[in-house]
This record gives sequence, C-alpha cells and structure tokens, in this order.
Amino acid sequence: MSTLQPLYGMTPAELGALAAAEGLPRFAAGQMARWLYRRHAATIDAMTDLSAAARVRLASRYEVGRQAPCRADVSSDGTKKYLFATRQGAFVESAYIPDRDRATLCVSSQAGCRMGCRFCATGKQGFTHSLTPNEILNQIGSLPERERLTNLVFMGMGEPLDNTDNVLAALGILTSEQGFGWSPTRITVSTAGVGSELERLLRETQVHVAVSLHNPFPEERAAIMPVERAWPLHGLLDTLRRCDFSHQRRLSFEYILLAGLNDSPRHLRELVRLLGGMHCRINLIRFHRIPGSPFFSPPEEEIVRFRDGLTRRGIMTTVRASRGEDIRAACGLLSTVRTNLE
Repeated sequence: MSTLQPLYGMTPAELGALAAAEGLPRFAAGQMARWLYRRHAATIDAMTDLSAAARVRLASRYEVGRQAPCRADVSSDGTKKYLFATRQGAFVESAYIPDRDRATLCVSSQAGCRMGCRFCATGKQGFTHSLTPNEILNQIGSLPERERLTNLVFMGMGEPLDNTDNVLAALGILTSEQGFGWSPTRITVSTAGVGSELERLLRETQVHVAVSLHNPFPEERAAIMPVERAWPLHGLLDTLRRCDFSHQRRLSFEYILLAGLNDSPRHLRELVRLLGGMHCRINLIRFHRIPGSPFFSPPEEEIVRFRDGLTRRGIMTTVRASRGEDIRAACGLLSTVRTNLE
C-alpha cells in the first residue's frame, strides 16, 4: 500500500485546511473537491486548474487514493459483488444491484462486524477494523458502474453506527454541494441498534433510516442479536418516535423471517402493537443459508401470509427480492473470512 495520504475521503473543510497548510490559495480547496468528487480525477496531475507547482507539492505527500476492486463476481440475475482491499490489509465486499431504471450499491462500513447477529455471515466472521471515509467512498468512486448509481444503502459489512464518525464524514461528502451533490433521499443507513449514535445520525443527516428488528420480543431478539442487551429496542423506538418521518425521510424496519422462530401469529400481533402509529414500513427478508446455521426460511406461502397480515393491520409491508444469492451477495451473506485467510 502507498505511504502517501489519500485526498479521496477528505471533507471540504479538511481540504480547506490542507490548502492553507500547503500555502495554496483558499479557492484551491474547492478545485480539489470538484476534481475528486465530480470529475473523479485519477491523479493529482490531472487537476489542471491547480498550478503546476501546486500539483508537484501535493503529489510529494498526497495521492488521490482511489483503488480499483480486486475482484468481481457476477450473478445470473445481474447483481455484481465487488471485493475491495482496505489500506490496513483487510478486504470488504460491496453489492451492485441493477433493477430496470434503478441501480443500488450496498456499501460496507467495516471489515467484519462486532454485533454478532447469528443469522449474518459478516457477524460470524468477527471484527477486523472500521473503514475510513476513504475506504467507504472508494467503494462508490471506484465502482465501474459509478455513473449508473441511483441509490446507496449502508447495508453491507459492518454496523454503520459502530463507525459513526467516519460514516457521517462520508455522508457529508456524498450530500455536500462541494462533494458528490447527492440528495440524502437517495441514501439509506441501516442499523442493528447502537442507540447512543442513532440520535447523531437523525440530527446530523436527512438520510433514510432502516432498523434491523427481526424479533419484536426483547429476550427472543437478544438470542439472535446480542445488541439488544446493550441497546434495547424500546429505547431505539423512543428515539425514532421523536423524529418526523411523515415527509420525505423514510423509516423502515428489516425483518428476516426465520421458520419457527419469528414468523408466528403472536410475532405478527406484537409487531403491530410495537410499531402502531409510526410512519414506517417493514421489509420482510428471506433468510439466506450460511454455513453451520440452524435457521431456515419459511415457505414462500408463509412469507406472503405474514406480509398480508401486517398490511391488513395498517403497516405497509413488502418482501425484499433476493438478489445475488448464487454469488453470496444477498442479504446476510457478505463475508471475506476466506479471503483474509488466503
């Protein structure tokens, strides 16, 4: 890995401080931001509205810092899974999901994860390190299909709110006029809990929020999601109820259906009681088998019955399409444990 410091992932404020430290004019920060996040320059030398002397000075200590993916796997349904190396020597995966006039990238925020959810391959892998803003944004900026992207979901490897500072920095660059210039309504951040950081996300951004729920009963949820013991669901719901989701910002709850564990009529009734009155939707997700797991997905007709039962009781509910399962890119399957051992 290069010893030069990457510019890609620096916020506009950080670029301003860099310009001042390097004796560059104040407007050089805006020039660098445009080259990095709008024109996607590959080298500092390509930033041709900076003086030649400035480019030489910058190149002695800095680089753009985008790294192409190491590998790409292509699913029969068109989904692509990309493998990226981190600057610390680990690996992360991202999933590119095209769908007619939309294209979504499932972005990772950590190499591994320390949440330990029992139905998730990343959780079984364990935690290596949190990604820097450079490593988060590199998954987007180095994507071959970058120009086709319409949406981003922070639902890849890791818990975004276990890496809040770096995720917020990346979101700031994505939504800043001096950065990518994306509307926050094109971005969804998923969290399993981490209630102490959820208020920051709600206060400092306008991105959509998705909460990994998976069981409405605390003890049952804790059995498959250890995060419940540290940050109980009822506390998360109290925080969410204080936020206005009645306009453009959306709130959704992710619910992986596990046969015989969270798909009964009593689970359905408790979900309705728990979420009643909230402006939200539930995304039902089929469980995708991971090695050594004792869990199974219910039959398709049971999934549909569960969806229809929730919808009839006033909670908008959809079943998320399974994409990329044949390349292990579907929900809950991202893992680089074998890559890290190679």
